[in-house]
Amino acid sequence: MRHKRSIPNRGFRIADQIQRDLAELIRELKDPRIGMVTLHAVEVSADYAHAKVYFSLLVGDPAECEAALNEAAGYLRNGLFKRLQIHTVPTLHFHFDRTTERAAELNILINQANATRAKDD
Repeated sequence: MRHKRSIPNRGFRIADQIQRDLAELIRELKDPRIGMVTLHAVEVSADYAHAKVYFSLLVGDPAECEAALNEAAGYLRNGLFKRLQIHTVPTLHFHFDRTTERAAELNILINQANATRAKDD
């Protein structure tokens, strides 16, 4: 039974290592569509066959960046294979994460509402 409990921890450790290594590998890419990328999370499937990689972008077009990252996924996976000490390196699937973008939009709306309320008072 002890073996089953360690599997989720191993998954989290692998996801964390993939996230760190990918951040370095992405910085080395020369594709102009890939701007200043921040990796937010990596979710690895239970069988380690697939990994969803969630990212945000400081500068650039999110759709173009997502396409470029997914086109480079094989190259990045190969780079991970050389770094990670595991038998199966997952296939990478990049997804633009709008969480940060939405938070900024909400912050603007809140500030506007507060400014309007201050004028009314």
